[in-house]
Amino acid sequence: MRQTVAVSLPAELTVRLDAVAAEEGTSRSEIVRDALRRYLAQRQLQQVRAAIIPFAEAAGVLTDEDVFRQVS
Repeated sequence: MRQTVAVSLPAELTVRLDAVAAEEGTSRSEIVRDALRRYLAQRQLQQVRAAIIPFAEAAGVLTDEDVFRQVS
C-alpha cells in the first residue's frame, strides 16, 4: 500500500531536484524514494557497525585493513 507524504523543500533544493529529474527522465518522487532508501540503509549499517565495534576491538580488528585480512 502506498501513502503520500508531503515534504517541504527550500526553493534551491526544488530547482536542483527538478533539474536532476529532467536529466534522468524520472520523477521527483522516484528520486526522493531512492534517496530515502539509501539514507535508511546507510543508517542501518551505521547502527550495526556501532553495535559490533566492541566485539571487533576485543578481537583486535581495528581498521578496514584488519577486516580485509580477516576475510581474505
